[in-house]
Amino acid sequence: MSWADWTRDFEVEPSLYAADFARLGEQVELLLGAGVRVFHFDVGDGHFIPPITIGPVVLQSIAPLVHDRGGRLDCHLMVESPERHFSQFREAGADSVTVHLEVCPDLSPIVELARLEGLQVGLAFNPETSVERAAAAAIEAQVDLVLCMSVHPGYSRQAFIPESAERVPRLRELLPESMLVQVDGGVGRENLRELFEAGARLFVAGGAIFGSGDPGSAYRQLVDELS
Repeated sequence: MSWADWTRDFEVEPSLYAADFARLGEQVELLLGAGVRVFHFDVGDGHFIPPITIGPVVLQSIAPLVHDRGGRLDCHLMVESPERHFSQFREAGADSVTVHLEVCPDLSPIVELARLEGLQVGLAFNPETSVERAAAAAIEAQVDLVLCMSVHPGYSRQAFIPESAERVPRLRELLPESMLVQVDGGVGRENLRELFEAGARLFVAGGAIFGSGDPGSAYRQLVDELS
């Protein structure tokens, strides 16, 4: 199975970093019932980004809920030396891992290690990294998706960096059609349509979903923006 099998015309991915962890399983079930196909799982190590976030133990606890309903877990590894953790995340239930160009200058061997674990692979790049550099690395390593960060990675519920809207169409222009474009950071109803028209098809939404009193309804509203 691959991203081509998991995704419809587009996917809004709830970012579990923004969830209420006292109700995590309940919220995952609710969102699956609302139609979520892919969840975004942010991992921080306290080195590449300041906070230490959630890890394989939490992933393992929700993976059966997600997989039993046909969902997928898209793990964003905001960590140094991500290849050291591929096996652990695959065993915990990850379906795809995304690594950062800023800590993986020699990307191709790392992508190969992820594929040997049976994982799909994405490449993320920060707002300070050029679109051209990210696209060239993605094409050389033949990743499945490219994640254009529209905030500085590390903390949930940041405001969208306006310049990101100009980076997405350039990224889409440079990449082969088979590579999906993902956007993460400050994504919501106010910019979703613009990002879709720019060529993105995977939209990571944290505060826009979990900041609501009804995450399922908030998810559906985002989907309706593009339906």
